[in-house]
Amino acid sequence: MKLNTMKDLYIGQLKDLYSAEEQLTEALPKMAQAATSTALQKAFRDHLDETQSHKRRLEQIFSNLGVSPHGETCQAMEGLIKEGEDIINAQADSAVKDAALIASAQRVEHYEMAGYGTVRTFANELGENDAKDLLQATLDEEGSANKKLTSLAEGGMFSVGINDKAISS
Repeated sequence: MKLNTMKDLYIGQLKDLYSAEEQLTEALPKMAQAATSTALQKAFRDHLDETQSHKRRLEQIFSNLGVSPHGETCQAMEGLIKEGEDIINAQADSAVKDAALIASAQRVEHYEMAGYGTVRTFANELGENDAKDLLQATLDEEGSANKKLTSLAEGGMFSVGINDKAISS
């Protein structure tokens, strides 16, 4: 990837996010299936719908730029998804597995929030106002998804396992 200008960097970062969203559209159904809490399953399914919207917004930005969204694979998301797959495949108490899935999902959300915040700022600096607004909408949705996951974690869905000696040691 060439990085001679801020626009080069901006486009490279957008491609990274597009790859991340593509990978996430494949991972979220697996996470929903692995979750035992119906609320967590619904959160993953709802975020899949949002993720597909995020991809469409990115495609709109790429179309306006006259650039293909495809590029290199987002290695960070690849690693985060691999960690999530390890949790999906783990033999675990259902409440503990759900807690681990939330932890994994929140890592993904924080990665995405960092990425979208950065490209939104780049879009603003480059005068790409339509893109800035689209990226802000996605950033807002990523933040909401993260808050929803926090609410699920704090909502007592894991209270059964909290006093377990294996967890506290």
